[in-house]
Amino acid sequence: MLNIEEIATHPFDDQKPGTSGLRKKTRVFETNKNYLENFIQSIFDVIDASGKTLVLGGDGRYFNNQAIQVILKMAAANGVSQMLVGQNGILSTPAVSNIIRKYETDGGIILSASHNPGGPDGDFGIKFNIPNGGPAPEIITNAIFEATKDIQFYKIVNIPDVDISQLTTFSIGDMLVNVIDPVTDYVELMRQIFDFDAISALFKSGFKMTYDALNAVTGPYAVEIFENQLGAPRGTVVNSTPLPDFGGKHPDPNLTYAKELVELMNSEDSPDFGAASDGDGDRNMVLGKKFFVNPSDSIAILAANASLVKGYAKGLLGVARSMPTSSALDKVAEKLKIPVYETPTGWKFFGSLMDADMITLCGEESFGAGSNHVREKDGIWSILFWLNILAQKQQSVADIVQNHWRQFGRNYYSRHDYEGIEVDKAQQVMTHLLTLLPSLEGQKIGNYEVLKADEFSYIDPVNGERAEHQGIRVLFKDGSRLIFRLSGTGTQGATLRIYIEKYEPDFVKQNRDSQEALKELIEIAKEISQLQEITCRDRPTVIT
Repeated sequence: MLNIEEIATHPFDDQKPGTSGLRKKTRVFETNKNYLENFIQSIFDVIDASGKTLVLGGDGRYFNNQAIQVILKMAAANGVSQMLVGQNGILSTPAVSNIIRKYETDGGIILSASHNPGGPDGDFGIKFNIPNGGPAPEIITNAIFEATKDIQFYKIVNIPDVDISQLTTFSIGDMLVNVIDPVTDYVELMRQIFDFDAISALFKSGFKMTYDALNAVTGPYAVEIFENQLGAPRGTVVNSTPLPDFGGKHPDPNLTYAKELVELMNSEDSPDFGAASDGDGDRNMVLGKKFFVNPSDSIAILAANASLVKGYAKGLLGVARSMPTSSALDKVAEKLKIPVYETPTGWKFFGSLMDADMITLCGEESFGAGSNHVREKDGIWSILFWLNILAQKQQSVADIVQNHWRQFGRNYYSRHDYEGIEVDKAQQVMTHLLTLLPSLEGQKIGNYEVLKADEFSYIDPVNGERAEHQGIRVLFKDGSRLIFRLSGTGTQGATLRIYIEKYEPDFVKQNRDSQEALKELIEIAKEISQLQEITCRDRPTVIT
C-alpha cells in the first residue's frame, strides 16, 4: 500500500485565471511553501482526476524535473489511472496537444513559461490542456483559480523520486506511468501532412537552411526532422540541446532576441532559409536572405499556398486570425471564398472554431500559426509548411513574399512592445484611451481620418460565450489600424503592446521599410495614448 499523505496547506490569492495558467518567477515556486502543490491539487480537484489518463511534460527549463516528480506523486495520490510522461520530462506544447488527441487522454499538464527566459532567475509556468488538446477554457481556469483560494490540503505519496530517463512503463501504486519518446508521435504527424520527399529533394539540390532551437525544447524535434528525416546537413540545427536556462538565451524568436540568426541571414554568406522557435516550441520566425517574414504575412502566405501541401490539398474550411494580427489573411480568404474569423488573442478561441469544423488554418501576429492538426500553435509545423512551399515553387523566400504582395497588396505592419512598465502606469494609458474613444470617431489626425474607435469584444459563434475588454482599436477610413493591448504573458510589471498597420495595394509603392512607411501612424499612436508622458518611455523594448 502506498503511503498517501494529506498535507495541510493554505490558500493563495495572487494568481489570476487565464489561458497561460500559472506563470511566475521560478523563485516563487522554489521559495513559497506548497506553491506548486496548491495549484496542482486545484487542477486535480477541478477535473476530478480519479481514473483519468493525463499527459505530462515541459520545455526542460529550470525546475521542470523537480515539478514533474511532485506532480507524478500527487497524481498517484489523487487516483489518476495513467500518466504519459515525456522522456526526461521533455515534451513541446504542440507535441502534448498531439498526444492528448492521438491517445484520447483526459488532458495534459504542460510545464513551461513559453517564450520567457528560464533559469533560477527566470520564469516557470504550469498550464492544463483539455481533451481536445487545447488550452483550458475560462470556465475551467476560473474554477482552478477559485480552488486555489479555498484549498486546505493536498495529497501526495511518500516515495523516492522515480526514473523517467528511460523509455519504460512502471507503476506508482495503482497508477501506470508510461515514459514515452517525446519526438516519435510528432514526427509521424508531420509526415502525414507534408511531402517529406519533396523537401528532401530540396535539400539534396544544395538548398541551405539554419534552424536555431535557442537551446529550448524543439532541438531534439528539429534534429530528427530536418537532419535525420529530411537529410539536411549536420549542423543545420544550431543550439539544439535543451538547457535549463536556455544557455542564457531569451527563447523568443524575434528580431531582437534571435539576433545571432538575424545577423547570419543578413550576411553575405547567408543560407537560403532561416528559422527559429521558442521555449516550448509553439512559435516560429521565418527569414530569407536579408529578408524577414512578418508573422502576419506568414499565415496569409501559408493560406494562399495551402493547396501545395498534401495535408490541405482538398481546400480550407476557413481561416482565423487574432484581432491584433494584420488583415493580410482577410485578403486571401476573400479570394479563396472562404470564411475568415477575427478572434481575441488566445489559442482557445481558434480551438472552438476548429472543433466545430469552421476553420483549418489560423494565426496570430506574435509569431504563432497552426492548423486543425492540433489545438496549439506549432512552430516546427509552420517551418515545414514554408519548406514544402519552397520545394514546390522553387523560388526564394523574398520572391514568394513579394509575389504575394503583388497579388494581394501589402499590409505594412509592426508591433511595438513596451515591457516591464509599472502596472498602474500601463493601466493609466489604457484608461486614458478608453476615455478618449468617443471623441476620436470622425476626427482627422494628420493624413488619417478615424472611421471607428472602440474596445474589441467577441461572441464565440460556436458556443455564444462573450469575451470583453480585448484591446482598444482605432480604425481609419483607408484601412489602417492602431491597436493597444496589455499583454498577460510576462511575470514582471506590465507589457503594453501597440500594433500599427497600413495597407498599400500598389506594388510600385510597396518597397519601403516598414518603420518608415508606418512613421506617421507610430507618432499618432504615441500622441493619442500619451504613452511617453504617462510612462516616461521614449522607445519600445522590442519592435517586430
